[in-house]
Amino acid sequence: MLKYKIGTKVVHGSRCYDPHTGAVSFPIYQSATFRHPGLNQTTGYDYSRLQNPTREELENTIANIENGKFGFAFSSGMAAISTILSLFSPGDHIIVSDDLYGGTYRLFEEIYKKYGLEFSYIDTGKIQEIENAVKDNSKAFFIETPSNPMMKVSDIRAISEFAKDRGMLLIVDNTFLTPYFQRPLEFGADIVIHSGTKYLGGHNDTLAGLIVVNDDELAEKLKLIQKSEGAVLSPFDSWLILRGIKTLGLRLEKQQENAMKIAKWLCTHKNVTKVNYVGLPDHESYNISKSQASGFGAMISFNVKDVQIVEKVLEKVQLVLFAESLGGVESLITYPVVQTHSAIPEEMRERIGVNDTLLRLSVGIEDAEDIIADLEQALE
Repeated sequence: MLKYKIGTKVVHGSRCYDPHTGAVSFPIYQSATFRHPGLNQTTGYDYSRLQNPTREELENTIANIENGKFGFAFSSGMAAISTILSLFSPGDHIIVSDDLYGGTYRLFEEIYKKYGLEFSYIDTGKIQEIENAVKDNSKAFFIETPSNPMMKVSDIRAISEFAKDRGMLLIVDNTFLTPYFQRPLEFGADIVIHSGTKYLGGHNDTLAGLIVVNDDELAEKLKLIQKSEGAVLSPFDSWLILRGIKTLGLRLEKQQENAMKIAKWLCTHKNVTKVNYVGLPDHESYNISKSQASGFGAMISFNVKDVQIVEKVLEKVQLVLFAESLGGVESLITYPVVQTHSAIPEEMRERIGVNDTLLRLSVGIEDAEDIIADLEQALE
């Protein structure tokens, strides 16, 4: 059996075609229920909340490209994270990257804290802070790497070794780099999460969440939660994500190429005071990133001189769209302090650098010169 490289794996998915019909575009099995051949007999599919052939193909595909054994697809990234939190019990302590998506923080603090889970937020890029945060009831690390929106990098291998020595799980949100550039399971992570809405779907047209694990026991627990809580991905949305994954490599390569040009240009602009992009050689975690990822992605955040410039930029951009979300073919600009990170307390935002002069840019596949021209006229 040939071993394919990631650029091939994303195109062909798990099975590449429908084994029943030969359809190269895997069919949308738009059925809630399935006929049984007889008593105590099944085709392998009974009810779509339990399993659906289209969702199954996506789940096998994400497991395949992450080099994992088991994949699970959910109705959104937050549904996937919520499912993971259901693995824990009241009194359990989870150590979390302090620079993370505001919706994740809101889920932790406003929903799951009420059920007795305890969360600590630290800079998971610093091993000393990790060591200091561990308690007797600590059960897991939850990290974003690169982080949202400050693009901080955590050492997956080092945290994994630390976690295993203490019987803890390592959960990695791999949304920004995707398995095309980074595969955390290969460095010892236990659970990988994706907001499939972003780069995996790639076209800003559907919501999805994905989980990948290698451990059989973890997989059984996740399967039980998935079918019991029912936040599964629909057949049509599963097909949209499958379709998006086919062009993941092409899109990311172009987006990364654009991002590097734009990041370097932003560094030279008189109204920009700081640029956060993992691919810049002066990024504090550039070498760690190169050791665990084959690419830098296409997410940039940057500070402008004053808050008045922020408002002008968001009003004046034309090609770049002022909108939430990220990872699609269109370039999007977001104001984290008001939009994606408003749920995070001001003190915490200020400490990690999410202030009123910070903008986040998701670089698309347009011509880089056009993106730069639009940013230039907006920043003047």
